[in-house]
Amino acid sequence: MGRGSKAVTAIGGLIGVAIASAAVFAAVTAVLTVVFARRVVTPEPKAKRGVERILGVDLARATISLASTDETRMRGTYGFWFDTDAGHARLGDVLDDDGRVVRRRIDAVDFGRLDRATHGRMSGWVRLGPWELDRPYQDVIVPTALGSAPAWLVPGVGSADIASDGGAGADWVIQVHGRGAKRHEGIRAIEPITDAGWTTLLISYRNDGEAPESVDRRYGLGGTEWADVEAAVRFATEHGARRIVLMGWSMGGSIALQAVLRSSEVRERLVGVILDSPAIDWVDILRFQGRALGLPTGLGDAVAHVLGEPWSGGLTGLAAPVSVEDLDPVARADEFAVPMLLMHSADDGFVPVDGSRRLAAARPDLIRFEEFTGARHTKLWNHDPERWSGLVRDWLVEVAEATRPTPTSPAPDA
Repeated sequence: MGRGSKAVTAIGGLIGVAIASAAVFAAVTAVLTVVFARRVVTPEPKAKRGVERILGVDLARATISLASTDETRMRGTYGFWFDTDAGHARLGDVLDDDGRVVRRRIDAVDFGRLDRATHGRMSGWVRLGPWELDRPYQDVIVPTALGSAPAWLVPGVGSADIASDGGAGADWVIQVHGRGAKRHEGIRAIEPITDAGWTTLLISYRNDGEAPESVDRRYGLGGTEWADVEAAVRFATEHGARRIVLMGWSMGGSIALQAVLRSSEVRERLVGVILDSPAIDWVDILRFQGRALGLPTGLGDAVAHVLGEPWSGGLTGLAAPVSVEDLDPVARADEFAVPMLLMHSADDGFVPVDGSRRLAAARPDLIRFEEFTGARHTKLWNHDPERWSGLVRDWLVEVAEATRPTPTSPAPDA
């Protein structure tokens, strides 16, 4: 065989290797896309091990040492779930951080053996329930199309108790928690909301572990859950609500905005929206999280495409496709008609702030945008409770005053 023939053979071999490598890469990418897509719409397990390493616990001095990460070094007060969520503690502020080890104050251990735990997770839920607050609350049931969904009802300061006269005031804030969370997420907002005189309803919704499950047991990223918010609005209206504000945390923000855009029943009495770290642009979120996981560039776009395809149900478990492009509220910003308080941290770490910035820029006439730094995802209250609570309380007072019925101005439902 001549040199020319050997060279051709060598080139052919290289081409074959390249083709085989490309095929393997394409196959791996396809598998990763399906796995990522399925993960996005699948509710998280009820118990989570946690990724933060516990390096030492000194109960006598009430301190805990944790491996230094973006989460463990956050300033403020947090809940801390450990031992696969079998234990719960409350951690105070950072005492010191040398870049490897963070030492924090232990404010309380509610249950579990923290001194024996090896891993845990930081949580924005410091309190375990509304019973820890010095104000009345009630367990109520919201009827939904899928069944009975439990909720907490906390009357505003000065409002009547729902059990006494069938009403709890005319002004209600309906709170919608985020993905992988529960209604406990909104406990932080109870005090500023009720101090402003508003009643608050902390709801559960399909597939969150408390409310009834849908047939596919999958998240709709706001595209299905909005119907449960509509049911909550109906419940509030039947119990005396005349002015309603929706408050959404993370994916709860997407759910709340979809309820506004899709339901005339919601819009009938809606006077405002509060958003904390909201999921605005799902394509951007998928790209961001894909990069954070070290996945191939463009995988986020591929996941968005798969979720929206009618043939993808067998891969993702979805009963119906989810078009993330159709969930973009920025594209429909001109349809909003009520004021919004939008709060987001520049270094969120989970849901990029860019979507919130775009929504605020699209409707500066309606949206008050408050950007935090160092607060991470849905932990703005934990990071700066005075600022966060003041924003919520004062904004609600302003909305109440601006929408107060006058002799020449009928109530929202008139």
